[in-house]
Amino acid sequence: MNEVRDLLLTDEGLAEKGRRKIEWAWRKMPVLRQIKEAWGREKPLDGVRIGACLHVSAKTANLVRVLRHGGAEVFLCASNPLSTQDDVAAALNVVYGIPTYAKRGVDKDTYYRQIYAVLDKEPQVTIDDGADLVTTLHKERPRQAEKVIGGTEETTTGVIRLRAMANEGILKYPLIAVNDAQTKHLFDNRYGTGQSTIDGILRATNYLLAGSVFVVAGYGWCGRGIAMRARGMGAKVIVVETNPFRALEAVMDGYEVSDMKGAASKADFIVTATGDIHVLGKQHFPFLKDGVILANAGHFNVEIDIPALAAMAKKRQFVRENVEEFVLGDGRRIYLLAEGRLVNLACGEGHPVEVMDLSFANQALSAAWLVQQKGKLEPGVYKVPQEIDERVARLKLAALGVPLEELTDEQKAYLSSWELGT
Repeated sequence: MNEVRDLLLTDEGLAEKGRRKIEWAWRKMPVLRQIKEAWGREKPLDGVRIGACLHVSAKTANLVRVLRHGGAEVFLCASNPLSTQDDVAAALNVVYGIPTYAKRGVDKDTYYRQIYAVLDKEPQVTIDDGADLVTTLHKERPRQAEKVIGGTEETTTGVIRLRAMANEGILKYPLIAVNDAQTKHLFDNRYGTGQSTIDGILRATNYLLAGSVFVVAGYGWCGRGIAMRARGMGAKVIVVETNPFRALEAVMDGYEVSDMKGAASKADFIVTATGDIHVLGKQHFPFLKDGVILANAGHFNVEIDIPALAAMAKKRQFVRENVEEFVLGDGRRIYLLAEGRLVNLACGEGHPVEVMDLSFANQALSAAWLVQQKGKLEPGVYKVPQEIDERVARLKLAALGVPLEELTDEQKAYLSSWELGT
């Protein structure tokens, strides 16, 4: 624990509160519970060192507990400076004895010191959310990266970064894109991001969504979920997209679709969810209404051009926790939530427990699969094996008491035949 204290990361007085929060989440994580039970016998990660860079929440705590139960030695750091729950970090360090280098609100230097602390343990498997651990390892410790068995990546932004590394031929070990699993993006990205983003905005502002104009930039799975939940609370939703297929889908789903300039002039709320840079930029700020709320649901705080907004402002101040006011030269007031960082975790508690149960089950099973495949895979980005994705879905259905219909032999034969027709 001395190294944790040296990094000024833990308030031990919060440990009991964190333990209660972790156990509360555990009640709604039946898939991970089933994996934990099986791993108590199998120990598929016996002796493996795992370095994890994740949002330090109660759900994450249960993932790392399961990994350790499977035999691993686990070291955890934060994947975003504003997403750490300090009571959870304290519980992991004090109650569960899992070294956790994380504290909410740290500066950039301390954030990367946390990552270095995990890398100093020379992990054999990495588990990432946003790819900061992997990219830091490759940039600064390439020889160490060559010794890693494999890794997993949780989120869209991280997968984009990893695929760029693979395309440039610099990726040094195999990584599994957990984000692309059906039991991840169809549920976590849509239902998890949808609910938690709205929750974060409401906690930060206490404003009414009903009757407001709510702009969603990006209509991927995250954007779909946000738009669905905003409409469900009575907002008029406008979607901004660059992809013609997604824009057309949004139209067919009943949303108004616009470019950002057109949407900005009407918006009471604007949420970015694209994974790209400057989606809402200086070319759009002149069109914003007085009092508009800006928030980001993407992983990094680059989707809103905050430096450009600051340069246009004659005054800026925090008017409420997680709400910063920018007063422009013409008197308009623009409100930015959570410093432009991911609003669902900075202003709320992140995704609901039930969806993270699915995502983290994929993380755990994929990590064990990588250990089994040691030495058999070339560096690159891989899909979650179909059998793992399907196993997670079946475990979840079983936990919910939902039966599946089974194909008969006749039906199986028909589906594999070409001879029968009209």
